[in-house]
Amino acid sequence: MARIFQFKIALLLFVFITQGAVANTIVAEPNNPQKTIKKAFEKAKNGDTVFIKKGIYREGSLTLNKAITIIGENYPEIDGQNKHENLLVQHDNVVIKNVLFSNSGSSSFKDIASLKIKDSKNIRIENCKFKNNFFGIHTTNSTYVSYINNQFNSGKIKGKPSANGIHIWKSKFMTIEGNIIQGHRDAIYLEFVESSTITKNQSIENKRYGLHFMFSHDNIFKNNIFKKNEAGVAVMYSKNVEMIENVFTQSWGGAAYGVLLKEINDSKIIGNEFSDNTIAIYGDGANRIEIRNNKFLRNGWALKMNASSSDAVITNNNFLRNTFDVATNGKLKVKSFNGNYWDKYEGYDLDKDGIGDVPYHPLSLFTVLVEKNSAAMLLYRSFMITLLDKSEKVLPSITPDYFKDEKPLMRSLKL
Repeated sequence: MARIFQFKIALLLFVFITQGAVANTIVAEPNNPQKTIKKAFEKAKNGDTVFIKKGIYREGSLTLNKAITIIGENYPEIDGQNKHENLLVQHDNVVIKNVLFSNSGSSSFKDIASLKIKDSKNIRIENCKFKNNFFGIHTTNSTYVSYINNQFNSGKIKGKPSANGIHIWKSKFMTIEGNIIQGHRDAIYLEFVESSTITKNQSIENKRYGLHFMFSHDNIFKNNIFKKNEAGVAVMYSKNVEMIENVFTQSWGGAAYGVLLKEINDSKIIGNEFSDNTIAIYGDGANRIEIRNNKFLRNGWALKMNASSSDAVITNNNFLRNTFDVATNGKLKVKSFNGNYWDKYEGYDLDKDGIGDVPYHPLSLFTVLVEKNSAAMLLYRSFMITLLDKSEKVLPSITPDYFKDEKPLMRSLKL
């Protein structure tokens, strides 16, 4: 029995020596020169926790280069005083929770952010708030970083510029989930980012895009809401991007889109809702795109696909109360345009199989005229255009015939 006890003691000593002492908690307090956040970082060892008590901390630019957990009490405020980068994280295995980052400095040359993550992996930023900053979180050359349930609000100070809420460059395996981002330039910006997921976020009233991809492949964004942004999402120079079950709404303006596709290949747009946008989906150089099970409701244009795009599969979508369902600037080549519901379709179904017996041409002659001469919109709803619509029904041969829905649905899909 004594030998077993001695063995256990020896084992505990071995674990203690090889793994180090039990993790400690270091407390930071406001208005206490001996307990600043900077001093807490200096005292902490890898694996420790820094607990920041409620209050305002103005300590200039802080740097963290240890693997620690930071937990705030009722959102203690790390204030950049409109001139500093609040916190730079440059180490693996860091967790930050329940902290308010406010009033960062601003510089496009230095990419100043309220929180910068650089050359790190296994980072988690959770339940934090970011207020009146230039960049909210700026991340470069990092992997396995998670941004969970944070709130970003910028652009409230008149004359103060704002950059992107979450900005990520040259990184992989990122998780962006449950964040609310408002008032930034782009809510979320990804450049050279791969194999990442963006889910359950809300991008609201941002000055450019709710989400912006550049040269970013093999990513998925799902169950997000993009509302009242200048444009919803831009996917540019990327491939293998999946856009699933998102809401794109109220992006109005001369160059406003729900989704902008620019030089994008082999991607999917499935199960989304596009409502009240100038253009729901705009494609230029969009190749082999699958557009399926989406709802297009009350948009100016539902689909505006340039002839530089090819081989799209567009099926099982609902087109409801859009001004124009489809537009293009040339002879658009699509792989399939069948099996959609068009509320403007006036065909018949004699065999009662739920599929119209005559094809539907979604590209109207007036749409072609508007695409060639935008001033023709002045004639919209005029007697002349009503007469043109009637002529198309009587003489369908005058309608552009380079794509059509051979199997239009008689009833809208339950999406």
